[in-house]
Amino acid sequence: MKAAVLQQTHHPLVIEQRELPDVSEGQVLIRLHAAALNRRDYWITQGLYPGIRTGVIQGSDGAGVVEAVGEGVDSDWIGRQVIINPGLEWGENEQFQSEQFHILGMPSDGTFAESICVPASAVFEKPAHLNWHHAAALPLAGVTAFRAVSRAEVKGDSLVLINGIGGGVALLAMQFCMALGARVLVTSSSETKLQRALEMGAAGAYLYCQDDWVKQVLGDHGMVDAIIDGAGGTGYRNLLQLAGPGGRIVNYGATAGPADRVDLFKVFWKQLKLIGSTMGSPADFEQMLLLVREAKIEPIVDSVFSLEDVNLALARLAESTQFGKVVIEINGINS
Repeated sequence: MKAAVLQQTHHPLVIEQRELPDVSEGQVLIRLHAAALNRRDYWITQGLYPGIRTGVIQGSDGAGVVEAVGEGVDSDWIGRQVIINPGLEWGENEQFQSEQFHILGMPSDGTFAESICVPASAVFEKPAHLNWHHAAALPLAGVTAFRAVSRAEVKGDSLVLINGIGGGVALLAMQFCMALGARVLVTSSSETKLQRALEMGAAGAYLYCQDDWVKQVLGDHGMVDAIIDGAGGTGYRNLLQLAGPGGRIVNYGATAGPADRVDLFKVFWKQLKLIGSTMGSPADFEQMLLLVREAKIEPIVDSVFSLEDVNLALARLAESTQFGKVVIEINGINS
């Protein structure tokens, strides 16, 4: 089978011929129809991820058809269309992941290949309304966004700010919040991305590169109930200003680096909750799929590449101009 393999950091992935993986006890073999990129994939190629090993097939997100099952797995899975939960060995505690928790694509082989073996516990039936591209775009960003939205305690009367719209997690967080009935405000440094978010139903859109954007939000809407952020950095102090009394700020990443200053007076006086969130448990994944099915949510796909063009897909991700997920089509399947 063809696979995109990390042989060296700071170098393109290499398309190799690999043996079809053996199906071990408790596993399923999936013929992949599509995969999707995450920021993590780019960071690994740049050596900016812990525990990097060479010779590993990259990719965390994937969707396809079960072709074989190992001992102890119900044969009824064979032939079913599935998506993969890329987070493995979460553990027993819903509050945080175990020390054994890891994500497909590093250190274990991932989804940038024609086939993959994964534990049967990581396989879920593909929502019927999703095509292969949308299905592959959902797992990692979907479970990350869903857990962040859940921890932000978003409900029907919430006013939510989503910082840095355009990435897969931020967009799905917006879609999940709107499906729950919340009003959503978004920020970006791109007018084009803000306009697209407004077309999707955002209640307000703001350029965070403008010095007075916080005043604009407060003037238009007042303080917000919840904030979902994946950036951190110097702009984090603005979020403390925008959060209303009893507000929740959920952070799932730090693409802009560590926060330079946290005004603890605002934190304790406004009784704020500052919450960290990473990926999600199997229960989160299952609940995420339930909401996707009920609300007929479709992840936004920015662009589609072939497996052979995976390095062009990574370059697209590195530009940070995408709106939605970058997808890899595999096995010549039309969507």
